Amino acid sequence: MVAQTNQQNKQVLFITYYWPPSGGAGVQRCLKFVKHLPEFGITPTVITVAEKEASYPVLDDSLAADIPAGVRVIRTATNEPFEYYKKLTGKKEIPYGGFANENKSSLTQKIFKFLRGNLFIPDARVGWNKYAIKAASQLLEQESFDAVITTSPPHSSQLIGLHLQEKFGIKWIADLRDPWTDIYYYKDLNHTAWARKIDARYEQTVLEKANALLVTSSNTKRLFADKVPHIESGKIKVIPNGFDEEDFKISSEPPQDAFVITYTGTITETYNIEIFLQALATIIHRYPEIPFKLRFVGKISDSISKQISGAGIQHLTEVIPFVPHNESVKYLLNSTILLIGIPDVANNFCILPGKLFEYLATNKPIICIGPLHSDADQIIDECGAGRTFHYADYELMVDHLDQLSHMWKVNHNLDLPSVNYHRYSRRNLTGTLAGIIYQ
Repeated sequence: MVAQTNQQNKQVLFITYYWPPSGGAGVQRCLKFVKHLPEFGITPTVITVAEKEASYPVLDDSLAADIPAGVRVIRTATNEPFEYYKKLTGKKEIPYGGFANENKSSLTQKIFKFLRGNLFIPDARVGWNKYAIKAASQLLEQESFDAVITTSPPHSSQLIGLHLQEKFGIKWIADLRDPWTDIYYYKDLNHTAWARKIDARYEQTVLEKANALLVTSSNTKRLFADKVPHIESGKIKVIPNGFDEEDFKISSEPPQDAFVITYTGTITETYNIEIFLQALATIIHRYPEIPFKLRFVGKISDSISKQISGAGIQHLTEVIPFVPHNESVKYLLNSTILLIGIPDVANNFCILPGKLFEYLATNKPIICIGPLHSDADQIIDECGAGRTFHYADYELMVDHLDQLSHMWKVNHNLDLPSVNYHRYSRRNLTGTLAGIIYQ
């Protein structure tokens, strides 16, 4: 983190597709950067899409409260295919990341995914680029900016930064929140060889041309670095996601009438929590005197619902649809322990969900189902915040849940005495970004 500086105020142009009233995890990283950058002598201007034309999977009006007063936000038109998608499929909502709200076996869905993967490269939001480029170009012709920051997904946004760098020679920082051609659901888009080649070329060019690359985990850094072996040392910077201290000023209230296990966010069958559900069912039968509750806050796929029924614990499971972020935090704080999953897919060692850091800020024990020695596992371990279990570790899961159940019978408050998570505050992480801007 860098301290507040007396250097001349810097001006940065932040280009992001996701911005309030968009909800979900993707919007929070850029929003919190913009919120805290002024504390470090940096004034951000935001270019985003007009809210009435945007294709947001979820909405969260509560996040607008985090936009600092006086921050200039420029909204542009866009041209995207999602209205046609809704008409063709009869759905009212657009696809989530990982396709949690789609039927993968539907012929209509398969056709639309093929069109998305081959007609819209890198992604279906590329139609926003020409409008964002026009708005950014007008600003750069009239005003002086020290850097342009583009954040993705959608990775098409990185092509905006590439264009602006080539046209104006401005410092360009590319923030890649997720892998690009290695994202775990990439194969579901059914790219042709031609489309894969173009997309890989876009990715390679962005990695080579950006002045600085930001990623959220060490393994993601290695993933991208391997694609550009000649990349200069220090060009890829790891700035993980984090938690906003202001969001956690409310008190933790572990329930006294139930042992509540909470999962927040989207979850599909790729998260492979079936063995955990079976382990939990074993413990529920072992301790009939304990009122267990498994709570999902967000979108769950039909396959996860079937796994819950298969484990025989549907009567103890509560599914709450998407809620505003501030309400999601309250659900976390009103829990006994927290559950998080890492998709059981290739390159999952680098998957580091943003919600993990909010889990840390609750001081509650975390159970992570995912690969051992991954970025998520290492952070949970170094913070002393819980344990990670491999997807098939039934016996170890049962043993751990058994220990927690014994502890709960003695004291219904299982909150940890201390979790070493403060370095992951959004303000501290923004300080790291400020240091890169000042370089």
